[in-house]
Amino acid sequence: MNSQHKEVLYGIYHDDEVLMSAINKANHDHLDIMDVYSPFPIHGLDTVLGLEESRLHIVGFIFGMLGTLTALLGMSWVFGGSLLFEGDWPTIFGGKPYWSFPAFIPIIFELTVLFCAIGMTVVFYIICGMGFGVSNPILDERLTDDKFCIAFQTNGMSQGDKDHLKGFFSTTGAEEVHAKVIG
Repeated sequence: MNSQHKEVLYGIYHDDEVLMSAINKANHDHLDIMDVYSPFPIHGLDTVLGLEESRLHIVGFIFGMLGTLTALLGMSWVFGGSLLFEGDWPTIFGGKPYWSFPAFIPIIFELTVLFCAIGMTVVFYIICGMGFGVSNPILDERLTDDKFCIAFQTNGMSQGDKDHLKGFFSTTGAEEVHAKVIG
């Protein structure tokens, strides 16, 4: 079997509370959960799974500051600001000075939001491996509608360990248990 393929044993649950109690039992039994699937965000799931807080907000701040700097420097250059640049077309509009910061605020805000949104989206897609041409395997079509799932990777496990996982699913209230090769 190709090393890129994963053998997965997964259980399907009908309720998020049953899923959360199953995850707690898996943690108590020191089972290594590959992934948990849910059709909507579940409050506290990341804590129970032991996931770290995302650092995407730091990336958003960096891209936002880049947008702010771009807007400020661009408008200073275009409107002939005397602070940073000599200016190409110094024109007085309505009696305002060449470098009128209050008039720049809407454009600074818009470019800050634009750079932040586009930058965070691109970084999120890169980190999650969701670029163009990437096909992600689907365990079960119902997971995006109304079912919940806990998946365990079973590559190299003995049949006894797989039977132990199947017993885990039956004791935690899984409606169905399936095995699938993905990748």
